[in-house]
Amino acid sequence: MESDIVIVGCGISGLTAAVSAMEAGANVTLLERSCKEDRGGNTRWTEATLRMKNVGEVADDFESHFAENAGHHLDPELIKASGSSYEDWGSIVKAHPFTDPELISTFSDEAGPTLEWLQTYGVRFDSMPGYFITTSTSRIVPLGGGLAVVETLADWIEKNGANIRYETTATSLYMDEGGMVCGIKARGPEGPLLIKAPKVILASGGFQGNYEMQARYIGPRSRYIRPVARGGYYDRGEGIEMALKVGAAGGGDFTSFHAEPIDPRSGAPEPIVLVFNYGILVNRQAKRFVDEAPASVDATYEAITREILEQPQGIAYTILDSKINDVPNWQRSVRTDQQPIMASSLEELAEKLELDVQALTDTVEAYNTACIEGPFDPLRPDGLRTEQGYLPSKRNWARSIDSPPFMAYPIICGNCFTFGGLKVNSKSEVLDGDGRPIQGLYGVGEVIGMYQGTYTGATSVLRGSVFGRIAGRNAASKSRR
Repeated sequence: MESDIVIVGCGISGLTAAVSAMEAGANVTLLERSCKEDRGGNTRWTEATLRMKNVGEVADDFESHFAENAGHHLDPELIKASGSSYEDWGSIVKAHPFTDPELISTFSDEAGPTLEWLQTYGVRFDSMPGYFITTSTSRIVPLGGGLAVVETLADWIEKNGANIRYETTATSLYMDEGGMVCGIKARGPEGPLLIKAPKVILASGGFQGNYEMQARYIGPRSRYIRPVARGGYYDRGEGIEMALKVGAAGGGDFTSFHAEPIDPRSGAPEPIVLVFNYGILVNRQAKRFVDEAPASVDATYEAITREILEQPQGIAYTILDSKINDVPNWQRSVRTDQQPIMASSLEELAEKLELDVQALTDTVEAYNTACIEGPFDPLRPDGLRTEQGYLPSKRNWARSIDSPPFMAYPIICGNCFTFGGLKVNSKSEVLDGDGRPIQGLYGVGEVIGMYQGTYTGATSVLRGSVFGRIAGRNAASKSRR
């Protein structure tokens, strides 16, 4: 086959790239590993929250949060160099895996125009309440979530002549004798496939569905994590690996991922449990191990989930009592389809959780003794903390657990998407190890290595939209030339 542009992946980044390229007159072929009913990658299964004040403006902390989490122990000379014009950056700066300001500035500038552009295709946005009861930043959502965005764009693409080949997996980049990217080798229902194209856009996600890559990059504790939704199982890292094999520079933190606290009993999409800040978390030894409420839950749940991963067997339990009903609409922060484990006493609860009865009762008694009376405000960090000297302390919403019935939710660490990927510039061009664009190759969405250590919440679907649109536009322009 031949095409102007071949796009690997049919999530938000691949779809926006296709629409953008087709607007510019390019002939586009998309490869999608899943069947049509599952198309859309992670986007299909998410609420797709966006870190925006409104359709036209990013949240006030958008760029600052990225800047604060750009890397670990960065060389000050490198930071100094990145403050100059991008054209003056040296090769080691351009190819460095840190989250560079040039990329984030483009991301911020293009976010509003991209959402306004999506509106012209029928996507609608609003500031609807999500699953966070307390929040530290502003967010909006597309009406109908990620599923509505996927179906809207994919339907338009197919109606306007693009070829989406389902159940087809890209296996490697097709290179000419001069080392130029000129297509994709793939495997589909009919067997091997070669699509010749002067431009390739990798939109195939991270590697949260690839257990070998997770073990290689994240380590042995990855045995305890799983994708948070079905779409993640299709993301197996081939796009990242095929680019690295031809000399692409890596970007982002390959040893980490966006962690979410999920109920291991549930197979529902994103079965998160986000009420531990109103109770306590205990591990398999029935011991507390973390401050459950250092600040607003939307800003702290990822770090707490990583602590859960470090516990024996990678599991913990949220322990609550009937006072959870003082929290308005607390159920919207629990998206599992499984009921809590209920008990009339702590002893009964421990037995149902298969925890040591004496250890759990001792842990709860020590915690209750450390709780200080004071005003409780469930809708914002209230400073109601445990007394000094008690460890681990709890800085907000510290109330005794003594009012039956008692309840518990098991929690494990879910992998929403991996952080490690490819280094790209503000045009979404994949860079080589010397910071030069690899001609004809673009990376978008989770393929981009952008995050370091801490996820800037509600930016992943937005990242896919912004850089997908940029890549499609640039690839179509260069394809015509």
